Amino acid sequence: MDLLRLRYFQVAARHEHISQAAQELCIAQPSLSRAIARLEAELGVLLFDRQGRQVRLNQFGTAFLRRVDRALRELDDGRLELLDAAGLEHGSITIASETQLTLTSVLKGFMAEQPGVTVRLNQLSADLMARQLRAGEIDLCLASQPIGGPPLVTFELVQEKVFLAVPVSHPLAGAERVSLEDIADEPIVATREGYWQRTLTDQLFESAGLRPNITCEGNEPGATQDLIGAGLGIGLLPQIGRTAATHTPVSWLELDAPGCVRTLSLVWNEESYLSVAAERFRDFAIRHFRNNRE
Repeated sequence: MDLLRLRYFQVAARHEHISQAAQELCIAQPSLSRAIARLEAELGVLLFDRQGRQVRLNQFGTAFLRRVDRALRELDDGRLELLDAAGLEHGSITIASETQLTLTSVLKGFMAEQPGVTVRLNQLSADLMARQLRAGEIDLCLASQPIGGPPLVTFELVQEKVFLAVPVSHPLAGAERVSLEDIADEPIVATREGYWQRTLTDQLFESAGLRPNITCEGNEPGATQDLIGAGLGIGLLPQIGRTAATHTPVSWLELDAPGCVRTLSLVWNEESYLSVAAERFRDFAIRHFRNNRE
């Protein structure tokens, strides 16, 4: 069975869209379609239900994907293990997070300590991080919300308070503390579903029996403070944002709501082989955040 076709199938199954999968693989869409068609002919069953370029895994595809993920992960782990055994400990690491700003300080220290390591970064939603960890496509991720469950292992790095940020000209800017009822009708800047700011916003409002008036949403949590400072609305920001001098100034208020915190965790797949480089980054990140708490 052609390994290249299996990798093509794996990417197509993740995207469930032929054009998007072909773009990631840097091949023409007809070539990807033909490769999957040959794999289906070899297996004797269809793996996808097709609607134009949009495809959906059927029951056969779902069952086969589990085996393909496991087989390709074993082969990738074997390659990494051989590289480590041959003394090529520098290697490379693939790390994901919801915002790359979370990784800035830890990567600066790690790269100074391990200049030979190549680091690849992916910015993903929580669901995609969990999916790619399970598939062995990334080594580690820094998650701001729970994405655990076997075989994923979670190590809590730090828990920080989350504040309500408002433009400096906002009527609430002079307040020290507000309730959810006080901001029930305010326009809110948040991220799209799947990112921690949106998840926390929805959870807090739902617990109070309210619905947030989200008027601005995007895929970059790190841009939220600048959007709030520009006057587009109010929103949730973590404690770390108060020390970032590069952002547009905002006023910081405490939100009277239980559970208004962000927990940053390091997550990896205990069934996947971690290279020496990945282990070193994991250990460095744990030390880094522990030292910053003390």
